Amino acid sequence: MASIAQPHVQSHQATAQPVVHTQRSGLWDWLTTIDHKKIGILYGVTAILFLMIGGLEAMLIRTQLVSADNTLIGPNTYNALFTMHGTTMIFLGVMPLSVAFWNYIMVLQIGARDVAFPRLNAFSYWLFLFGGIVLNMSWFFGVNEVPNQGWYGYAPLTEEAWSPTRAVDFWILSLQILGVASMLGAFNFIVTILNMRAPGMSLMRMPMFTWTTLITSILIIMAFPAITIALVFLMMDRWVGTGFYAPAAGGDPLLWQHLFWVFGHPEVYILILPAFGIVSEIVPTFSRKPLFGYSVMVYATAAIAFLGFGVWAHHMFTTGLGPTANSVFSATTMTIAIPTGVKIFNWLGTMTFGQIKFTTPMLFAVGMISQFTIGGISGVMHAVVPLDAHHNDSYFVIAHFHYVLFGGSLFGLIAGIYYWYPKVTGRVMNESFGKWNFWIMFTGFNLTFFPMHFLGLQGMPRRYYSYGEGSGWEFWNVVVSFGGFLLGFSMLMLLFNIGQSLRTGKRVGANPWDAPTLEWATTSPPPVYNFREIPQVANRDPLWAEKYGTDHENEDSEVGISIGGRELGTAGVPDDKDKETLRLQHAAEEDAGHGIHMPNPSYYPLVAALGMFLLAVGMLIDFPTLIALGPVDFSIVAVLGLITLIGGIFGWSFEPASD
Repeated sequence: MASIAQPHVQSHQATAQPVVHTQRSGLWDWLTTIDHKKIGILYGVTAILFLMIGGLEAMLIRTQLVSADNTLIGPNTYNALFTMHGTTMIFLGVMPLSVAFWNYIMVLQIGARDVAFPRLNAFSYWLFLFGGIVLNMSWFFGVNEVPNQGWYGYAPLTEEAWSPTRAVDFWILSLQILGVASMLGAFNFIVTILNMRAPGMSLMRMPMFTWTTLITSILIIMAFPAITIALVFLMMDRWVGTGFYAPAAGGDPLLWQHLFWVFGHPEVYILILPAFGIVSEIVPTFSRKPLFGYSVMVYATAAIAFLGFGVWAHHMFTTGLGPTANSVFSATTMTIAIPTGVKIFNWLGTMTFGQIKFTTPMLFAVGMISQFTIGGISGVMHAVVPLDAHHNDSYFVIAHFHYVLFGGSLFGLIAGIYYWYPKVTGRVMNESFGKWNFWIMFTGFNLTFFPMHFLGLQGMPRRYYSYGEGSGWEFWNVVVSFGGFLLGFSMLMLLFNIGQSLRTGKRVGANPWDAPTLEWATTSPPPVYNFREIPQVANRDPLWAEKYGTDHENEDSEVGISIGGRELGTAGVPDDKDKETLRLQHAAEEDAGHGIHMPNPSYYPLVAALGMFLLAVGMLIDFPTLIALGPVDFSIVAVLGLITLIGGIFGWSFEPASD
């Protein structure tokens, strides 16, 4: 018999005196929190803020290109805008928004009370925040100090001879800090998933979103070392005078491209796999069917991750690698389309003959499937070397990767916001407004990026800050810019719905969508300890199995649930009287102490991250020199940052885990 224990109905069973945890609030609570749920909220709010900054940069780009021979923005500013837009959206927007869901939802899905290393989790967030600040603080030192080489950082443009200002240095150090944050988070999630799953939750009973979290985390720890090495080489070229990318010194600029794209193409799957996981949770819920071909979906996800490391040179078809290399990477690029297509057919199979309910999350999920399919088809086109050479560095390429990263990743992540918003806040977002949000975003997105295919085929190059009158590109650029403004408006609609629903949204219970996975078995929002007793899992869709009496892994089995010594008829979903009793008991427990052993808050992760921030700032900005080591001078601020970093880690190491 499956047993999913509800969090607030079991009596205290500890024989020792309960530990009293008072309810904390205020700024200090957020600065010292190590609760995975609050860290998830911090990640989400910060990522959305950076997405808005990246979107504003995109709006300025489209304003410049709305007409021929426009002089609103100069070439240096334009280069800075598209560099910062790409870097911000990828490293500060889409990736961290995925991590927000990993932090908040994945831990609940596996029935755990927190991640394996809560303080490391907080440290990872603060590093992410400070890395984003380092990148964007470059705006305050003038346009020439803002990274302007493109988010791909191709050598030799990033060498000191071509970029003599601090612009590239801001970019290098911010990415290094963000890389440390990503690596630490990935190790934490892997250990959490492999070691802290609820009893009975085998790997093949994990929700698909948890699977994509695990596989994406593995991708991160395998891909990020490549860009770390590339950035270290570039930093040494610029600061110490080595010649890794300088042909005159025996180096090779193509080394940068190889190292960067060995990271860069797995990065595409780091961005898209979390959205795949989110859609794989939403489609079954609103189709009222278990996920079609679950096992095949797991294997397809793993295959995408594995093959993702064998396709990097399709970004380099025009660099002269030769027919053998081009043929091999063309074949691997076509091959990776197979497991990707499998996932699309699995989603369609799940919806087939289902009782589909087109809620806002479902609309965004279906939108993600359709738009990503378009981007995937154009990706397969670029596996053909002559076609790729024709489209290379044109607006066709911009259309392709935005259909993948916005139409795929962001549509999926926004679907997740609408889907899990009730779990985080206890309120549901406005459905009517959400549907308007979807259709305006869907329309704006396609008006923005689909005409870029035509511009690319007509020869408009990417990264050009202006174009001449009579080029034939005027009409489609007007359409694209109008679509971009509509798309920006739709993002403001999303922000409005989030904020307004937080105040006036309808209150909901633990499982408003009647979803099958474990995060919906606890209250909305969950208590600090998530589950009073760790759940017992006996099937892949535990809540549906309890409610409808069918185990989807074994159709002949009957399952039920016993909570507090009595049977409930609806999968642990009490009637209104039970809900009010549980709510009052939950409130009393929060005030009086719940007796569950939870780790203490800590300010040391913030202190250590602040030290790394000061170290980077001290190396970027001219302060009085304290230590000179050959060509590198360490300022007072850099040394202070190093001391703060070491002190924070030292204090953290000797801090008691809990009272």
